Amino acid sequence: MKSKIPYLRIGTKYKKIILFPTINGDEIELLVEWDKNTIIQDHGKKFLDKIPTYDASVCYPNHLNFSKEIKGLYNTYSELKYKPKEGSVTHTLKFFKHIFGEQLELGLDYIKVLYEYPLHILPILCLVSNERSTGKSTFLKYLKEVFGNNMSYLDSHSLNSNFNLDWGNKLLLGLDEAFFQKEEIIERIKCLSTSNKNKLEAKGKERVEVDYFGKFVMCSNKEDTFIKIDPEEIRFWVRKVPKIALEDIDLLSKLIEELPAFLNFIINRSFANERKTRMWFEPQVLHTKALEKLIKNSRNRLEIEIANVLISLIEKFELEEVKCVPDDLLNVLLKRRVRTNLGEIRSVLKSKWQLKNQKNSLAYKRFFFHNDGDITLSTVSEKGRYFTITKTFLEKNFDELMNSTI
Repeated sequence: MKSKIPYLRIGTKYKKIILFPTINGDEIELLVEWDKNTIIQDHGKKFLDKIPTYDASVCYPNHLNFSKEIKGLYNTYSELKYKPKEGSVTHTLKFFKHIFGEQLELGLDYIKVLYEYPLHILPILCLVSNERSTGKSTFLKYLKEVFGNNMSYLDSHSLNSNFNLDWGNKLLLGLDEAFFQKEEIIERIKCLSTSNKNKLEAKGKERVEVDYFGKFVMCSNKEDTFIKIDPEEIRFWVRKVPKIALEDIDLLSKLIEELPAFLNFIINRSFANERKTRMWFEPQVLHTKALEKLIKNSRNRLEIEIANVLISLIEKFELEEVKCVPDDLLNVLLKRRVRTNLGEIRSVLKSKWQLKNQKNSLAYKRFFFHNDGDITLSTVSEKGRYFTITKTFLEKNFDELMNSTI
């Protein structure tokens, strides 16, 4: 900043820099509008000449070469409290090993990207577990300590609101006890995670488009259902965090004490995974069993009903694949009192399962479900632009249903 005077002028508006105390003894820097006449009343008219002026403000994250002035503009991004310094990182590495397990190197790469390349897009990190005392919330608190005022805690209400001035230009957005039932909130998170632009809006103010660099970190106790994820989704990194064997009530304090040393460790550590995609990591290296479980539980009831019908056919007739048109499935599902229609069935086959039907009408054996529960295959071939669903596809995506009976 041009001087240590706690006032500045951005455009034609005067501001005052206020250090707002927090309950843990720290201070958050706030920029508050201040009346020009009040400044004159408190300090005299000549004092205005000493106040640094800027044409506009900008939010530009840079942790290695931070500056409050960017080409004559006032940088609203907050300088980090901790600076790199040599020292022990024993407790921190042990904690990261607990959180990231076999993906420890990926976790360290994630922090390194956040710290050294804050403008770069990163996957949505989700820490989940049905158990308590796992360290998920401690990880969020730790990130808040590292990035300070550049991280904000959110809830579904904040994401659903039109007014986002308090979080729309933050580096990190933490969601504890995350659980999303509204599809539009999930879509907004996914959209923001890969966007480089966002519209800031405050109550009574005009919307302003700004550069966007926010990253989401979610924690949830509902490991199977906190969010719906499609099978083809590549923006989520989901980790199941185990229960801490021996809880340490001073863990966060120990982590904070090692923070300068950990930043020094991160700077001097080479990437284990160099950038491969726009989200840095290749989807396959982030793939986990926790992600698979979440995807399977994200399926709607209609998908499960269709899969059960197809599995019944495969098991009874020892087939490797089933050929059918949406009408065939509709007839069966209606007999099973499943409320659906052709459009919904086509959506499952084409959009959800990413299957393609035949371009022309070809011969196939039609199946029938009878009122007594019996299943038969037609002895006469019929023609249609059928879909082909293989046993391998069902085993991969519905393995938990393969041994069930209808």
